[in-house]
Amino acid sequence: MSLRVAVVGLGWAARTIWLPRLAAHPGMTVTTVVDPSPAARAAFADDTAHVRVLSDPGELSPDLVDLAIVAVPNHAHSSVAGALLRRGIPVFLEKPVCLSRAEGDELALAEQEGGAVLIAGSAARCRADILALRRLVTSVGDVRHLRLTWVRANGVPGTDWFTRHDEAGGGVLLDLGWHLLDTALFLLGPVEFDQVVGATTHDFVNRRASRAAWREEASEPAGTESAEVEDTARAFLVTDSGVSVSLLTSWASHAAHDSTTVEVHGSAGTAVLGCTFGFSPNRLGGSSLTFTQDGRIAPVPLDEEPVGAEYDRQIDALAGLLADRAQRGRAVAAARRTIDVIERIYESAARAAGSHKPEEVPA
Repeated sequence: MSLRVAVVGLGWAARTIWLPRLAAHPGMTVTTVVDPSPAARAAFADDTAHVRVLSDPGELSPDLVDLAIVAVPNHAHSSVAGALLRRGIPVFLEKPVCLSRAEGDELALAEQEGGAVLIAGSAARCRADILALRRLVTSVGDVRHLRLTWVRANGVPGTDWFTRHDEAGGGVLLDLGWHLLDTALFLLGPVEFDQVVGATTHDFVNRRASRAAWREEASEPAGTESAEVEDTARAFLVTDSGVSVSLLTSWASHAAHDSTTVEVHGSAGTAVLGCTFGFSPNRLGGSSLTFTQDGRIAPVPLDEEPVGAEYDRQIDALAGLLADRAQRGRAVAAARRTIDVIERIYESAARAAGSHKPEEVPA
């Protein structure tokens, strides 16, 4: 029996990632879509005659759907997901799961009150190359250091709310950085970070040429003087056991192509994955994985897979996750760990920026 699915939000992610994959999956049936925009609803209704089209997620109920996939703008993630959970509707929530520790607490309470499970999007964990890297971690010995980067050449999101702080909650750190932190925690396991230092900059976010042309959907172009968030974030973290983690993520840069690198340095060797997360077409080749020990570099075979296969795996896993009672609370706990680190990076960056303000010159 297929799951009855509602897709809440009809933006780029829903139209490009979720709806086509759900339609092709034998175990899923999209019965309802929800969006407050009359234009978005009309465009969808023109294409599909057998799906209920609603304007308010408050119209959903457990009698109508088995699962709601929430793909709304960042500022509405926790409020929309929380309201659905309180009505007993299981939710799959796009990252970032929450924009603050307080929102994480609210989601935890909503899950408890409604008795429904929250499942969080974790695309990186479902990539075949990341899974292969995780299996290789046991060969590096004691892990000493992780280095994670995701740098785009020109990839500032074209949706205008992405660059407004009150709606996005932050910039690239909340967007791409969430995936890198989720990857780090996937590779390291449950750890606490004793030390967090970060810096953010915004050299590209106001440049029209730095926009992601492959993801156009803005009513007003991003890359204007009103942009309020960072396009680049750098951080250095140290766990309670002394493992260090460095992060670099950028929406735009001086690079020619987008790239992602994940390195695991250990007492017995180093594993290095080169790939490109996400859907940008501005990439070079596929993925490569190597293991280096005592000066010898050995390639590790990887099966090539199409861009976006990690999202197919997430959909494949949904039915099992919904049936697993032990899943309740896990997504919220993971999100709390991630948002805690992100907030500490932002706090560190703000302190550093404040300490370097020019001194006022006496009149």
